[in-house]
Amino acid sequence: MREGPHLGAPLLSTACHPDLAHYMSTLVSTPTPFRSKTITAALAFFLGYLGAHRFYLYGKRDMYGWAHIVGILLGIPGTMLVVASERTSTLGWMLAFPGAVSLFAAFLAAIVYGLRPDEKWDAQFNAHSQRKSQSGWTVIFIVIFSLLIGAFLLMTSLAISFQTYFESQVQAAKELSQ
Repeated sequence: MREGPHLGAPLLSTACHPDLAHYMSTLVSTPTPFRSKTITAALAFFLGYLGAHRFYLYGKRDMYGWAHIVGILLGIPGTMLVVASERTSTLGWMLAFPGAVSLFAAFLAAIVYGLRPDEKWDAQFNAHSQRKSQSGWTVIFIVIFSLLIGAFLLMTSLAISFQTYFESQVQAAKELSQ
């Protein structure tokens, strides 16, 4: 390392570090892609249970995107087991839970991403891009439908869960009294 001509700041010599020169040229030559808030919210709404919005924003190495996939892959057979056993399978409920979390997290992500102001969105996801976000009514409709469908599914699942629990308590009390 040597000192720069101004302010005595150390500089790295790219002649001594060829890997650094390659890395710096790669950074300059590959611009950061623009990330659309509308596309992200739509992906979260339609395919969020598969982590599509996470992969769109952060790439294929995103742990939470893969967690969505694992959750839904556990949740589908769990839900099928709960339905087939007429809500009596404990294993089915345990497997359905990660799928439900993945689904509800996707609707919540659509709401959170959709309601984020464009300036904050661009500061986080498009800081190195020349384009700026201009979200419109499409994002608002995605947020509204995410709220409606997500709340409906959450209330339905809570009602079914509590009904199943109370029915099992009534059954246990009947067996205890006999």
